[in-house]
Amino acid sequence: MAFTDFSEQSQGVQLLQRSLARGRLGHAYLFTGHHLEELEALARTLAKTLNCQNPVQINNVATDCCDNCLNCRKISDDLHADVHWARPESKSRVITIDQTRELTREIQLKPTATGYKIAIISGADRLNVQAANAFLKTLEEPPKKSVLILLSTEPSRILETILSRCLRLDFSAETARSLTAEQSNWLSQFGSAASLEQKSLFGRYRLLDSLLQHLNGIKACVDETLTARSPLEKYNDAEKDLREKWEDELTAAIEAEYRRRRAEVLLLLQWWLRDVWLHTLAAGEELLHFPQIAGADEVARRITTQQARENLQVLEQTQRLLHTNVQEALALEVSLLKLQL
Repeated sequence: MAFTDFSEQSQGVQLLQRSLARGRLGHAYLFTGHHLEELEALARTLAKTLNCQNPVQINNVATDCCDNCLNCRKISDDLHADVHWARPESKSRVITIDQTRELTREIQLKPTATGYKIAIISGADRLNVQAANAFLKTLEEPPKKSVLILLSTEPSRILETILSRCLRLDFSAETARSLTAEQSNWLSQFGSAASLEQKSLFGRYRLLDSLLQHLNGIKACVDETLTARSPLEKYNDAEKDLREKWEDELTAAIEAEYRRRRAEVLLLLQWWLRDVWLHTLAAGEELLHFPQIAGADEVARRITTQQARENLQVLEQTQRLLHTNVQEALALEVSLLKLQL
């Protein structure tokens, strides 16, 4: 992809391209947004632009890549010798001190060609404290002809010492979080089921089953999509150590993307429960997140405003719990049993 392919992120892309054109590119960036995959694509495009053999130029300065030369193709496939990645590995989903030390070692070497050395940390919020501290000196004093790019969908979890050393570009503000057809259909089904009288545990467990089935479908989709994009599917003859590294990264990437998608599902439920709360207040329809989704008004007739507020707190607590190693099914079961519907 080239910068011209990111039409929805025009403001952030324009800032990057102006910096390139003026020769004022920063040495360390933090890209934040809703989707890690999109942030990785943006980081790759910046890396391609800095190393492109036939770049788009303004006043003889590269401001976009051709996306077709040998360097661009290698960077797209994560195979370029001057572009180095660190991603969360294994089920612990953390970036370790050994990874940052290796990244630092690589970035200190001179570029193989005339371009830039690029270090990209995908999921920078997963840097453990030791890894983050080990990377600080490199952020403060990066070598010449190098750019460090940190990517995160949860920047609030990054150490302040890291944040203060990076130029932050937010690529989420222009991305509308409208419902997909799948999200709308599922939330409509959940709302309709929740609007029925919840007099027995059977009804509550029916809601839990609906939620778990939806999440299982998401997990299968994430697994299939990321596996298809993995270099494991492209390079069967890769060395054993490299394949093992790719396998660890794939496992961690699947887990991280599933958790992000799960958080989105629970956020949808939280927004729907907010609509329930607004109905108890007899608020105007213009304040509702989902006026088109049935069920919120029915539930509001059965519960008090205080109970509606407590429901929101239950979902917030569940989101926090799921950031720990709590068992997913148990946490969701407890949450749905606590809801007052």
